[in-house]
Amino acid sequence: MNYISTRGQAPHLGFEETMLTGLARDGGLYVPDTIPAMSQDEIAALAGVSYEEAAFRVMRPFLDEMMPEADLRACIARAYAPFGHDARAPLVQLAPGHFLAELFHGPTLAFKDFAMQLIGQLFQYSMKRKGSRITIVGATSGDTGSAAIEAFRGLDAVDVFILFPNGRVSEVQRRQMTTAPEANVHALALDGDFDDCQAAVKDMFNDFAFRDAVGLTAVNSINWARVLAQVVYYFTSAVALGAPHRPVDFTVPTGNFGDIFAGHIAKRMGLPIGQLVVATNRNDILHRTLETGRHEKQGVAPTISPSMDIQVSSNFERALFEAYDRDGAAVAQLMDELKAQGGFPVSQGALQALRETYASGRASEDETGATIRDIAARTGETLCPHSAVGVKVAQEHLTERPMVTLATAHPAKFPDAVEAATGRRPALPKRMADLYERPERVTETPNDLAALQRLIKERRTS
Repeated sequence: MNYISTRGQAPHLGFEETMLTGLARDGGLYVPDTIPAMSQDEIAALAGVSYEEAAFRVMRPFLDEMMPEADLRACIARAYAPFGHDARAPLVQLAPGHFLAELFHGPTLAFKDFAMQLIGQLFQYSMKRKGSRITIVGATSGDTGSAAIEAFRGLDAVDVFILFPNGRVSEVQRRQMTTAPEANVHALALDGDFDDCQAAVKDMFNDFAFRDAVGLTAVNSINWARVLAQVVYYFTSAVALGAPHRPVDFTVPTGNFGDIFAGHIAKRMGLPIGQLVVATNRNDILHRTLETGRHEKQGVAPTISPSMDIQVSSNFERALFEAYDRDGAAVAQLMDELKAQGGFPVSQGALQALRETYASGRASEDETGATIRDIAARTGETLCPHSAVGVKVAQEHLTERPMVTLATAHPAKFPDAVEAATGRRPALPKRMADLYERPERVTETPNDLAALQRLIKERRTS
């Protein structure tokens, strides 16, 4: 299988090089040139198997010849061994026909662990075989950074630099990034918002001299391997609710669009998904795009669901690539307009294609808090604010089909928001009970590309 860029001007790569490259050299994002299909019988056969076995069956066709089957199985087993629930992604029923997929049982209590723990194993396998070293630079609105640090901390062949917006992540999210003692880990608090962090990372990738000098690679959701790993829990959730014999709907709280694009890939593979519902907070550029046909930045407002405080949604480029019939030149022009003018109109044909693929909704701050309070009172389930955004929007899109809302983080990652809504402060799991006592190690940095590049060159292990 080959992987191609959404902007059409980068070399085609196999899976391993796509994973190690991250962002294509033309600025685009890699996607597979074809989507392998699973038959109804193959999907039905996932019923009752372990999460690890389902992951192997779903992902194997995308990895071409990167590794023998036994090695892939071993990587998957190591990736999910630290999870705190044997089902890995268990379902909880909230109401008749409405289910919550708990994706927060990994080591950093967020859905990002599903992809990051696996990528850590795949990177380590690849680097050991190649005898080379890489530098990971990532931007995070909260959860990606801690998941990346947890996955790569202490590895011999990797330096990790994570940029996060200073003062715009929760204390738990910050401490998960700043308390890792390993020398190969660097938490950088940037003076700016998440979009500034993400822009800095993209600019570093587009500086080819710097990129090659430090062996730069990305583990943000721009990395195709991240999206692929997230496809799996769509299959396990849907099969548990009767797929392929009946379709299942999904609602996904999302800011960067990677998690819901994984659902689109699952549907393309043959999983019978009815609706894919985009759930946004007040930073609702994705909802506004689907409503109005214009993709336009309006500034980032801080919210109680900070991981969704985004206006430049990187993975939306992958959705546009599909909606524009994989016309790389058209996508490149749209991305140029977004950078230069802050927005662009979506063509009528592409907008129709997007609306046929995705529904959407938004939740205000008051609605998010009210949903946390209501669900706790009616079901005893405590939601993080991101999951609450998803549940609120899902309730507006319920049909006769089962609905699964993705619960993206443990409520204890956002204790202030949960306490304000319910009057009860959620506790961290026992394995993280000492998080507030651990010493922090963080570098505050200006929003200056040259300064960031100097810092990375100085601190990476040569």
